[in-house]
Amino acid sequence: MLANYHTHTWRCHHAFGTEREYIEAAIAGGLKILGFSDHTPQFYPEGFVDHDKMLPEELPEYCDTILALKREYASDIEIHLGLEVEYYPAFWDKLLDYVQGFPIEYFLLGQHHLGNEIDDVSSFAPCHDPQDLVRYVDQCIEGLSTGAFTYFAHPDLFHFVGDGSFYEAQMRRLCVFAKEHDIPLEINFNGLADHRNYPDPRFWKIAGEVGNAAVFGSDAHVKEKVFNAATVRAAEKLAQQSHVRVLETVPLIRPSRKKDNRLSK
Repeated sequence: MLANYHTHTWRCHHAFGTEREYIEAAIAGGLKILGFSDHTPQFYPEGFVDHDKMLPEELPEYCDTILALKREYASDIEIHLGLEVEYYPAFWDKLLDYVQGFPIEYFLLGQHHLGNEIDDVSSFAPCHDPQDLVRYVDQCIEGLSTGAFTYFAHPDLFHFVGDGSFYEAQMRRLCVFAKEHDIPLEINFNGLADHRNYPDPRFWKIAGEVGNAAVFGSDAHVKEKVFNAATVRAAEKLAQQSHVRVLETVPLIRPSRKKDNRLSK
């Protein structure tokens, strides 16, 4: 494992430790690239606060901290500055305009809710309704169609417990879109280590059949999960069983209104 682009900070209110501790853990684990991608602020209507995200006014300090550490550790590890973002249509343009004033290098799509989050379905909750699964796939495809995302984090997060053949058809539709648009899909270490409903072997079997490229993502909320050898081995086993090709690194796409703005190969 050379790179991890999925790392959180204390600003999301459910991660712990300092950025420096995460960097030191990455170096100790032999990583060559560490990307910070904390939960993005969103411009919700007045009175609504998501306590699992940083606030808009916290973004400047987030950027300053990561960039200072990037300079300090330049001879030890390559550090990148990103955000994990839900695609919420009502807030998308304002968010995109806001981040243009900051040196954000990449977005990861992490669709934790449907609609615009407020009073809508959580992707974590067990769901029997096939139409909600359709909505999830539709919304993710719409978000990925913006061209603003470097890769799709935990694409199998949506906890559908309904008809298996329907799940297969909808997730195949999602995988085909990602394949056609060269968008990597993340095998998520946080879900793997905590034995969550994701990574879902059903999903990765489909991804292997479609020919999707995968990327490993620690989704670290504590320093110990930046790199864990046992989790890496479990992810490698899943990838091998699913016949999924895993990328060691990915080209970063700077979020903008352009369809493609790749920073590196």
